[in-house]
Amino acid sequence: MKIGVDAMGGDFAPLEAIKGASSAARVHPHYQLVLFGNKEVILSVCKEEGVDANLFSIVDCPTEIEMGEHPVRAFSAKQDSSIARGFQYLAQGQIDAFLSAGNTGAMLVGSLMTVKAIPGIDRPCLTAAIPRLNNHPGLLLDVGANADCKPEHMQQFAMLGSVFYRSVYKVAEPKVGLLNIGEEEEKGSIFSRATHSIFKNTTNINFVGNVEGRDIFSDDFDVVVCDGFTGNVIIKVCEGMYYRLAKRGVQDEFLDKFNFKHYGGSSILGVNAPVIVGHGITKADTFVKMIELAAEEVESGMIQKIKEAISASQATS
Repeated sequence: MKIGVDAMGGDFAPLEAIKGASSAARVHPHYQLVLFGNKEVILSVCKEEGVDANLFSIVDCPTEIEMGEHPVRAFSAKQDSSIARGFQYLAQGQIDAFLSAGNTGAMLVGSLMTVKAIPGIDRPCLTAAIPRLNNHPGLLLDVGANADCKPEHMQQFAMLGSVFYRSVYKVAEPKVGLLNIGEEEEKGSIFSRATHSIFKNTTNINFVGNVEGRDIFSDDFDVVVCDGFTGNVIIKVCEGMYYRLAKRGVQDEFLDKFNFKHYGGSSILGVNAPVIVGHGITKADTFVKMIELAAEEVESGMIQKIKEAISASQATS
């Protein structure tokens, strides 16, 4: 199994990506890690940090896509960048998964332009882990890829989230909820009521009803579905709350679960290979989590399971 890592992505690149890849390679020697980035710089950092560069392969990429660059223009113009080269390798089957803490927009563009959406998926989406009191985090999606959605897109998110949860968290029938302003079926906007109706008639998800905002951290729901605008607001509110309370010295076991470092990155679901996007401030320990998440998606056969679920849904529609 070969996992590609964008060594040049993130606020602390390439140091933290290299340290994370080094740690992951030592803990999981069966992983074959491939670093994409400026080879001279990577080797220099390895020498300075005492990292054995033989722990991974290096693909030399002379340019990189910066955080502030326009995703489409940068990805198209910089085909020799670490992100673009990583997707080229992924599309050609030279690596099995690809991850980066760099430009999220460029990662989405690369996923759609190079790896491409799974047939039957109109809108790939982004996921986020949601802290819960039990040992398994919940899953929220979409969290930013699609600000405007149709009920049919939400149905696809529900199926994608269900397969992800079964594959990664090993829960046979994950409970799917639709984020809404009330538990009752008739509550919400025209959009949410139409989505609720579609969810009720979708046979390959375990739909258990509407989720109010206060209940997304409960154990009553494993997968919570919403449009990308709403989901992005939720995760940023949670992030802001966590950092402000932490700065005030508040210490609590459940509050600590809101630290993104425990979960690694966000999966881009609905494309033909595992792709993971990390926070820009990702450090070494979180890169390890991202690599482990990518490996789990590969080893579980998640992509094939998604294809089978979508195919079955089309056959019954």
